[in-house]
Amino acid sequence: MARFSRVQVWSTMESLGLVPLFYHGDIETSIRVIEALAAGGAKVIEFTNRGDRAFEVFRDVIAHFDEADPSLILGAGSVLDVATAGLYINLGANFIVGSVTNPDVAKLCNRRQIAYCPGCGTATEVSYAQELGVEICKVFPGSELGGPSFVKAILAPCPWSKIMPTGGVSATKENLQGWFDAGVVCVGMGSGVVRSDLIKAQDWQAITDLTAQCLAWIREIRGEA
Repeated sequence: MARFSRVQVWSTMESLGLVPLFYHGDIETSIRVIEALAAGGAKVIEFTNRGDRAFEVFRDVIAHFDEADPSLILGAGSVLDVATAGLYINLGANFIVGSVTNPDVAKLCNRRQIAYCPGCGTATEVSYAQELGVEICKVFPGSELGGPSFVKAILAPCPWSKIMPTGGVSATKENLQGWFDAGVVCVGMGSGVVRSDLIKAQDWQAITDLTAQCLAWIREIRGEA
C-alpha cells in the first residue's frame, strides 16, 4: 500500500520541480542510484518498468527504502495497462506514470487513491486526463511534440493545467529555463541526470552533484534561490 497520499505526491513533485526516472536490472545498482539522487535532494523518483521482471527489482528496492529512507516517494513508470499498474500498486508504488493515457488505469489509481501521471500528446488528451482526475499531466515525448512551445500553446487557453514534460529535458540551465519559462510545474528527467557513463563508473557522487545542480537551477529559475 502507498505510504504517501496523492496530495503529498503531487505537492512534492511541484515543490521540487524535478522527478528523476531510470531503470536498471540490478537491485544493488538501483539502490545506489536512488541513494545518489536522494542525496542530491530528489525526493520523488520514478522507477521505469522497462526490463524483464522489472517488478522484482522494484519490490526489493522499495522494501529497502521503506526502512532505509522512508521520506522517499518511489513510483513506477512506463505503465500502460491495469494489470501492470495493479502489480506495482500492490508492491507499494506511491504513484503511477504512463507514456499514454489509459482510463482504466486512471480508475484503478483513483480507487486506490494513487497519483496517476499519464502521457499526453494533444490538448484533447490533456483535457481528457484532467476529466479522469489527473492533477499533473505528463507531456511525452516532450521534444518531439514541440518542446516548451507546445506547453505554452496548451496553457494559453487552459492556464489551470499542470504539465510535466518528459523526453527532451536535459541537465542544463538553458534547457530547464525554457521549460519552466513556458509554465511547467515540474520536469521528468532520465538519462540527463541518471547518466549511463556515471553508473558504469559507479560515480555516485557525480549523480548526486548533478541532481543538486539541477534542483538549484530550478529554484533560481523560479526565483526561489
